[in-house]
Amino acid sequence: MRLLGRDVAMDLGAASTRIYVRRKGIVLDEPSAVMCDARTGKVIGYGAEAAALGPGGHTCWPVSGGLPADIELARRMIRHFLRKVHWHPYARPRLVLALPGDSTPIDRAALFDVAYEADARTVRLVPHALAVALGAGLELTDRTGHMVIDIGRDSARIAVLSGESVVAEGSVPCGGRAVNRAIARYVEREHGLLLDEPEAESAKRRAGGGDEEIVVRARDPETGRERELTLPVGRIFEATSAPVESIVRAAEETVERCSAELAADLGARGAVLVGGGALLRGLRRRLREALCMPIHRAERPLEAVALGLGRCVDDLGLIARLRGGRT
Repeated sequence: MRLLGRDVAMDLGAASTRIYVRRKGIVLDEPSAVMCDARTGKVIGYGAEAAALGPGGHTCWPVSGGLPADIELARRMIRHFLRKVHWHPYARPRLVLALPGDSTPIDRAALFDVAYEADARTVRLVPHALAVALGAGLELTDRTGHMVIDIGRDSARIAVLSGESVVAEGSVPCGGRAVNRAIARYVEREHGLLLDEPEAESAKRRAGGGDEEIVVRARDPETGRERELTLPVGRIFEATSAPVESIVRAAEETVERCSAELAADLGARGAVLVGGGALLRGLRRRLREALCMPIHRAERPLEAVALGLGRCVDDLGLIARLRGGRT
């Protein structure tokens, strides 16, 4: 059984990769990062190891929108993570992955190829929207409408489901990274200091914690020294209004494509927010005002996709029963 490998689900995110092992839960959560030597181009670290290496190399992010952006680096990263979970170099697990709703047949083939080349024994794909809904704890056994909004690193994906079928989807290439850049631009414009992306990401998450002010560390471009800076959370929300409005418009357009009956269900049940962008303060209020429906944040927004795929791993027959998915 060690040679065959465990049944695992992998949430291949642009920012983080999470692996769920059957009946064990999430056992790996690391950045979807590969660090290469700046001089030779040789890979010198993956995931958390790459993040810990600091300067001295070039950090690559080989996944975008849930799909491989750099085929070779994505394959090597996936293989590294699978071997890290299995502790055996020849393990060949059955692997469950999420398939984005706007993917093409070429994207689907590329995802299969990368997974098989990374030593997966079999590969099953689950529609991303269904994985989100399952991971958020939504009950999909009836025909009532549900809405999920996943704000990832590179994009935001919106879907409306009826039962186990996806009836409307939308996406916008504006996610957590766009929000981070908006925060960094605000700090540079107002204070003349440079905020790197990890610190902007931290600021975004802490801004959703309920405090009125947060402290960040920014660099003076003239001296190179770091300075502590106190930022009002309200100003952060104002600075991120442009990417937030793009997400709101995509959500409105998705609802407009639904029938009147489904729209009425959504008005009563509301939408569920997942992903790192779900932690941004003020986002739920803006969506609630625009969509005229309740907006809930999943209990574990960062892990929702992995948990949904994990439900499919714990019950492999569930994949065949999902009307939108194919194995």
